[in-house]
Amino acid sequence: MGDWISLKPILEEEQVVVVEEEEEEEEEEDLVADAQRIVRTLVTRRNLTRNSRKILADLGTQLWRVSKIIENRNDEEEGLSEIEERLNMVQNQVMNWEVDECMIWDCGSEEASEYMKAVDEARKLTETLESLFLNRGGEENKLLRRAHDVVNMAMVRLEKEFRHILVKNRQSFKPDTSFRSSEEDVETEGSFISSGHGSVEDPFKHILVQNRQPFEPERVSFRPREIYVGSKMALGRLGDESVEDLVSKISSEDFVINFVHPSVIPDLKCIAKMMLESNCNRGCIQAFISVQKDALDDCLYILAVDKLGIEDVLKMEWDILTWKIRRWIQAMKIFVRVYLASEKRLSVQIFGDFASFSSDCFVEASKASMLQLLNFCEAIVVRPHQPEKLIPILGMYEVLADLIPDIDALYTDEVNSYMRNQCQYVLGRLGSCCKTTFLDFENLLASNVSMTPFLGGGIHPLSRYVVNLVICLTDYAETLNFLLKDSGEENAVSFSSHVNPTAEDNANGRSSLCALPMALHFQSLISILEANLDDKSKLCKEDSLRHLFLMSNIHYITRRVEDSELRTILGDEWIRNHYRKFQHEAMIYERTTWSSILSLLRDEGIHYPGSYSVSRTLLKERMQSFYVAFEEVYKIQTAWLIPDIQLREDLRISVSIKVIQAYRTFVGRHLNNLSDKSIKYRADDLENFLLHLFEGSPRSLKSFHRK
Repeated sequence: MGDWISLKPILEEEQVVVVEEEEEEEEEEDLVADAQRIVRTLVTRRNLTRNSRKILADLGTQLWRVSKIIENRNDEEEGLSEIEERLNMVQNQVMNWEVDECMIWDCGSEEASEYMKAVDEARKLTETLESLFLNRGGEENKLLRRAHDVVNMAMVRLEKEFRHILVKNRQSFKPDTSFRSSEEDVETEGSFISSGHGSVEDPFKHILVQNRQPFEPERVSFRPREIYVGSKMALGRLGDESVEDLVSKISSEDFVINFVHPSVIPDLKCIAKMMLESNCNRGCIQAFISVQKDALDDCLYILAVDKLGIEDVLKMEWDILTWKIRRWIQAMKIFVRVYLASEKRLSVQIFGDFASFSSDCFVEASKASMLQLLNFCEAIVVRPHQPEKLIPILGMYEVLADLIPDIDALYTDEVNSYMRNQCQYVLGRLGSCCKTTFLDFENLLASNVSMTPFLGGGIHPLSRYVVNLVICLTDYAETLNFLLKDSGEENAVSFSSHVNPTAEDNANGRSSLCALPMALHFQSLISILEANLDDKSKLCKEDSLRHLFLMSNIHYITRRVEDSELRTILGDEWIRNHYRKFQHEAMIYERTTWSSILSLLRDEGIHYPGSYSVSRTLLKERMQSFYVAFEEVYKIQTAWLIPDIQLREDLRISVSIKVIQAYRTFVGRHLNNLSDKSIKYRADDLENFLLHLFEGSPRSLKSFHRK
């Protein structure tokens, strides 16, 4: 009974079909009978009305159309049979590779070519079926769905093959010289304002200038070339270059590498073209972006660029961070001019026939890496504005500014304006940080008040720090002029308004200075430094030491300016003026220290009252007073320091000439009134003693015995 119930609907359906076929046969017989009657009537009637002829003509036309439709239907049925047969063949070819685990392109060019022909055939069959069955349903759409399934299956396989070819044929682009040095290579700098050491000049100079990059604000482009030109250097040569040679070369000539082997570019282009023409954009593009994004990430790793968040940078010690900035400066130029240019060329080579897709692929593949580089800049900017930051950040600013034309050329489309805008934004942030740090340094220097005297004279660490910083900043003259152009002359000069320069300073100094923002600020910094040193000198207990301190520091500043590019900025007249300044301090030192001692070698006060005769007692006391005063100066000033050898020698000679000549004259004039015991030192002894002054090692004459 159950079987009968399940078969009943089928039997009823078959009965309905039989009835419908019988009704169609009866209708067709009636139509033929009517047509035969019309023909017999037309044979018997000779004359027809106009209306009858019109009706018969319309009937003939309709019969012709019906006949044509029937003929086309028969042809169409024959065509569908042929399409179905071709589709079966294509489907078998595609399905065979789905069973096989091998990659098609690994099996040879012939297999790959046959597969691409099959996929192209399936795509064309699909288009043909779509045009035939645009408004139909039923069995015809089943064939169309089959065709779509074959094409979709092939697209999935092509995406897999596309990705496999990209990964398998990736070229090695790691230089022999590693960018990843151990932390033992990191140079420790520290804060030189508070270090108190006098030996930082050469290391500080080295650290400041080693990241120097050229800055040319007027230039339009990095190099006159199309960004997509072929590589002039074979990829293999990259491994023979040191980091320094590599950076040097890419700043002067085109250097594009092959991310994938050139031999597979036609295959990749063929697959991409097939997928894009089949409206399977997403799979192909995502595969390319995914693989190349990883490739660019590897490039950053090779260039020693780590993924660091803002918190990581804020917590990092400055010496480690300086090393990372130096690596960033090297890496940024190489990444943009080598790796990004190469990535752009690869996207054009593969997707060049589809410009919008080529641009999108390049942007999406490179976005994460570029943002990683730019985010490092922003993390640096938010750190406190310390003077030590200025030189490295200027280096970062100049590199990014120099690369802006290259970045604009890489991201040319309006759609790609995001990356261009990001670079300009970060460049502005770096520039603002440089300007703020520089101006803050002026304020910091002006407010640097110390209540602790600088013992022993010598060159104050602040003098070394400021002068070396300013000298190094001259290498960034164009950049600083650009960044400081809106700060105004009044802003720079106001910092040194308390220096009270002489009229000669104003006249000569102003004429020798270039009327550029950078020059005005440098003048301001040195003026502030001199005023600061003057304040520090007042903490010295001895007036002699105060003037010796000023003499040494002004001499140091003057010589450093004279031997550097600052000479062209401040001018020869400024240098002559400062020579006179430290010579004036030397003269005051001699007067303060030796005038009272030399006065003991005069004849006043050694005669008997009302007589011209010399009192031996008074003469002996006078000699004893001289020796005590000399020994005291010797004891104190041998501990003082004049670091510059020539300056130290010149001052010794000047003092020696005055003291020895006065001593010899006085002793020679009164030799008859002096016993041997009264003459404690010979003139030659005193001359030798004076050679011990300003060595920074305290000595005493208490144990001296004349030979």
